[in-house]
Amino acid sequence: MGLDLLKGKRGIIFGALNDKSIAWKIAERAYEEGARFTLTNTLVACRMGEVVELSERCEAKLIPADATSVADLENVFRESMEALGGKIDFVLHSIGMSLNVRKGRKYEDLDYGFLNKTLDISAISFHKVLQVGYKMDAISEWGSVVALSYIAAQRTFYGYNDMADAKSLLESIARSFGYIYGRERNVRINTVSQSPTMTTAGSGVKGMGGLLDFANRMSPLGNANADECADYCLTLFSDFTRKVTMQNLFHDGGFSNVGISEHAMEQYNIGLEFVGESAVE
Repeated sequence: MGLDLLKGKRGIIFGALNDKSIAWKIAERAYEEGARFTLTNTLVACRMGEVVELSERCEAKLIPADATSVADLENVFRESMEALGGKIDFVLHSIGMSLNVRKGRKYEDLDYGFLNKTLDISAISFHKVLQVGYKMDAISEWGSVVALSYIAAQRTFYGYNDMADAKSLLESIARSFGYIYGRERNVRINTVSQSPTMTTAGSGVKGMGGLLDFANRMSPLGNANADECADYCLTLFSDFTRKVTMQNLFHDGGFSNVGISEHAMEQYNIGLEFVGESAVE
């Protein structure tokens, strides 16, 4: 049962693909909390069928769009405002894709054409969303925009590849545009750095299973799952966080502030003992 946390608010949710995606969970929770919103994804994703089911369940208009296309984004905002009857109160950017990761290209052997696509899809699209919304004056005063990020923007994580560069750029865009939007429109822009989550995109990262287990063991509260991320994002869309902006907010069970946990140190010491015994043999 919802608390009407977003009652009367209008939104746009980018990136819901299937019930494994965080954007999907956010859409479900936003609907429960009284929000009305549109959903948007690529034409191919919309034709896959699963997001159609979500749009019907949440009574949300589904608008096919390429998030790297300014013209498509203009249409998303225009159709959303027409369908919802006014300016947009919240936007979720949950978009990320790396062809280098998909094709198994290592960071020291990137295909630069793929890299350009990674940056355009995963980060520059965020700037385009914000710039289009700004020029159309489509986001209401005290509105909120959230993009999903990951700690690899600050630290090196083996296998995350050029997506780490994209997330770094994404967070920089949030700060730079957050200043402008805050100063001129009272709109807040933040990124949420989520625990590793087994979404469709996340499952393509090399060693994802081991990373999930490692992060869970290192985090005092354990990994945050997709449902918990949805709840957290809803607070950022709500009126309870009006003065939170230009932040990268870690939602990771404390992982981001842990150097090494007690359990990890115990395991490390066991490993040293094993290596020592092997050396003697």
